[in-house]
Amino acid sequence: MLVVVMMMTLVFAACGKKESEEASTSAKEEKKTAEIKVKDFTDREIVFKEHPKNIAALSSGDVDIIHALGGTIVGRPSSKVPLASEELEKATQIGNLHQPNFEKIASVQADVLIANSGFEKHVATVEQGKTKVFLSATNSVEDLQKSITTYGQMLGKEDKAKELVTSIDDKLKSVKQEKKVRSLLVYGAPGTYMAALPTSLSGDILEKVGGENIAKDYEATKEFPQYAQLSVERVVESNPEVVYLITHGDPEAVKKAFEEEMKKNAGWKNLDAVKNNKVVILPSHLFGTNPGTKINDAIDFMANSIKEVAK
Repeated sequence: MLVVVMMMTLVFAACGKKESEEASTSAKEEKKTAEIKVKDFTDREIVFKEHPKNIAALSSGDVDIIHALGGTIVGRPSSKVPLASEELEKATQIGNLHQPNFEKIASVQADVLIANSGFEKHVATVEQGKTKVFLSATNSVEDLQKSITTYGQMLGKEDKAKELVTSIDDKLKSVKQEKKVRSLLVYGAPGTYMAALPTSLSGDILEKVGGENIAKDYEATKEFPQYAQLSVERVVESNPEVVYLITHGDPEAVKKAFEEEMKKNAGWKNLDAVKNNKVVILPSHLFGTNPGTKINDAIDFMANSIKEVAK
């Protein structure tokens, strides 16, 4: 009887081990074959058979986020924005959001191309090959955090993404400013100026750090819904304490041209912002485009400026 019991024990143990190994193998195979599903900012569902390895992006901010999460960038925008590493500098330039180079995009054979909403008309062209298209947007701090979270899911880097998102939340808590400062955000180039609304990223940052956007009730333009036509009369009426200039081009040239523009209308010179020399150029790599993980630098810059004006 003792021998029989021992033999049965060995048999059950062997069966248990086999079942455990089969379950482990099944779990590994399921994990390996599980699809990765994410939704982009136009609510399109993008499905990957595995985590994408090679990424291309038309925004420097998206390049920065993917790089910070440990992804491999094979295609990057043609821009003068400083990049985080020599590795990124070597990536193939594929044009930009306004002028994508489809030949270059096809040549890098990325698993996914990250573009902005507005790129919808080109999705079918790009997806003729193996490259999928993810449409993003960055019109608020929350949008940027959502991008980080989604890219983390896409790459299997959820923990790192959560860490980056939390750091932004912590930064916003640390710069909270109670006193509101009347502010005007001007976006443009010599001869063409618009007021940035709260629905733009710079406008969202401004309000989060204590700025009161005097253009908040301006009517948005159809072409650029985050911006409005600049009304000199309404600006003079609101009398901003600080004027911020956002530009992609030469910042000093833009400031000089804007100052010349102000001289044409006598009302400008009586603004508190002008009388107190509070016309501030915002760093283009932080405000003229999606700043990526440098969003905390943008928040710091705006918060410090607002505090200086509020003194």
